[in-house]
Amino acid sequence: MPVGHQIHAGKTWQLPRGYGDRLCAMYESADMAADDQAMTFEQSLQAAIELDAPLNERLAVVAAAVRRLNSEFADAVDRLVERLEKQGAGAAAPKPGDVMPPFLLPDDEGRLVGLADILLQGPAVITFQRGHWCPYCRLNAIGIVEAQQEIAALAGQIVAIMPERGKFARAMKAAVGASFPFLTDMDNGYALSLNLAIWIGTEMERLMGVAYDLPSYQRNYSWFLPIPATFVVGTDGIITDRFVDPDYRRRMDIDDLIAALRRAR
Repeated sequence: MPVGHQIHAGKTWQLPRGYGDRLCAMYESADMAADDQAMTFEQSLQAAIELDAPLNERLAVVAAAVRRLNSEFADAVDRLVERLEKQGAGAAAPKPGDVMPPFLLPDDEGRLVGLADILLQGPAVITFQRGHWCPYCRLNAIGIVEAQQEIAALAGQIVAIMPERGKFARAMKAAVGASFPFLTDMDNGYALSLNLAIWIGTEMERLMGVAYDLPSYQRNYSWFLPIPATFVVGTDGIITDRFVDPDYRRRMDIDDLIAALRRAR
């Protein structure tokens, strides 16, 4: 299978140009000679996409592959997560019972989308993603795409928010086959207002910079990213459930998301 394509449930997932090469540059730098049967990162990501299991089990496959292929990077992620947890990153984000702060952000086609308009159609799932380059975000989005029909049956509205320029939001949406909008939160402005934006630190900047050009993706040099949180918001604008974890390797499981939507109706 050519690098740049992922297959799941009979569908081909088109990855952005050069995505596989960038992953290889980061994750396959470890010496693999000791294990001829070891899977490449692309193969591990493919296995996670095809796995019939809860989302966090699929994400764990990716995390295990990262640790196997590049322990230096995995250890740096552990240190980042430990720092964020000690600082209470995300703890001050809006909680169930709070009003979800409004937003007006451009979608992947440049149209402005507001929370108020979304809630006129039904309860909303608002999910923050780090970027089109992030395999965990890709898996998270694929999991939501797989549940689109069930979410629609509950009148649920889905919105993904990411701090990248429109062309990268379009690439992400196309790659996962989503019908819901991907909104651009330039300079992490909305995420900052929710206490969700974090600085990744100099160590992660150095390691990630080998493979990813965040300044180009975001059109700034801050190296800030959102904590990939998920909020479920009722039509009255009140948050009914949330998932906020500074460890980006974990996300709200899809079954929990569906259950939260039922409570929000």
